[in-house]
Amino acid sequence: MAKEIKIILPPMGEGITDARITRWLVKVGDKVEIDQPIVEIATDKVDSEVPAISAGTVKELLFKEGDTPQVGQPILTLVAEGAADFPTTKIESENLPKAEEKVPNKIITENKTQPVADNNDELLIGLSPLVRKIAKEEGITPAELKQINGSGLNGRINKDDILAYIKKRDSRINEIETKAVQEAVQNTITQPTETGARHEVIPMDRMRKLIAEHMVMSKQTSAHVTSFIEVDVTNMVEWRNRNKDNFQKTEGEKLTLTHLFAEATVQAIKKHPLINSSVDGDKIILKKDINLSIATALPNGNLIVPVIKNSDRLNLVGLAKSINDLATRARENKLKPDEIQGGTFTITNLGMFDTLTGTPIINQPQVAILAIGSIKKRPVVIETNAGDVIGIRQMCIISLSYDHRIVDGALAGTFMKTFRDTIENFNLERPL
Repeated sequence: MAKEIKIILPPMGEGITDARITRWLVKVGDKVEIDQPIVEIATDKVDSEVPAISAGTVKELLFKEGDTPQVGQPILTLVAEGAADFPTTKIESENLPKAEEKVPNKIITENKTQPVADNNDELLIGLSPLVRKIAKEEGITPAELKQINGSGLNGRINKDDILAYIKKRDSRINEIETKAVQEAVQNTITQPTETGARHEVIPMDRMRKLIAEHMVMSKQTSAHVTSFIEVDVTNMVEWRNRNKDNFQKTEGEKLTLTHLFAEATVQAIKKHPLINSSVDGDKIILKKDINLSIATALPNGNLIVPVIKNSDRLNLVGLAKSINDLATRARENKLKPDEIQGGTFTITNLGMFDTLTGTPIINQPQVAILAIGSIKKRPVVIETNAGDVIGIRQMCIISLSYDHRIVDGALAGTFMKTFRDTIENFNLERPL
């Protein structure tokens, strides 16, 4: 006796209530294996696939491409036994409206910009939107894609396959990469201006549009103020240099200054808990857990902010492992939706790009964001019992952008002073 199974849209993290179906990977009558990806979905943050929870035959697609089902709603009916219990013509996938027909005007369908979208080759047509997106951003041509041995079902190229290919590409194919990038932006408009100059109009990708909307919304929501403080990080830098090799050997992880800045941030938040809150109308929501968000730059130039949940319960080793893991998977587009939700305070490391300082925009609904500038050796005045002397010290400018609706200058100043004192009093004899 055939058994029908309803596959639902699974939970995808705090605050995510629905997702847009971007592409069905199966059609009515297809046989699927357990854990086989059946549909690609997109939320405001990440793209992902929903796998089959059982082997069987597809009986009915309950939504069309472009539809937005709610979390917990059935999206597909699967027959676990016997494929002959229903007519395979009930819903033909080729008759389903495409995503372009259902998506609001503010969303640009990325398929329109793909260099491989119009190729009739079966291999290229079978690519998921995520793989085509990676191919476009990395300048991979259709000819190169044909050389990739897919590890997915029936040899389908998946995300891991294309990322592995990118990692192994020889730098000598620069000429091919340049040509692929030109194809990827073939819809770019080049036109003369009134003065005879030329310019390019390049459509934003979906992530860049979301970032832009989020940043504008933040500036419109919060009364932004930024304060600065200079920090002597000499002891911390020296301790890290002394211990980084041993840390790598014993823990199997790189020890960076970001890990130590994160540790100092958690300690400062514990002493000034109001900085770890959000605003709801005329109410202040004080967060008991410290969920540290770490801004991470992606290879394509976009930004994502993974979250270390319960950072206050982790020691330095735990923070280092969590930050390294999330940063690596963020750059490989392997983060889960829940791992970019629920942050209560954000750190952004501007020093990675040799930037002296900056005025970051608050990551809503948080009320503050800490920016770490580049570390520079400078001559400074050092106060000693024998008098003032001039010495060479490792100096860094820290900036804090905060929501002046609930964070006053006094709270911001004392928080930054606590952060500074924690770092400047770093114990050089501290054990790992």
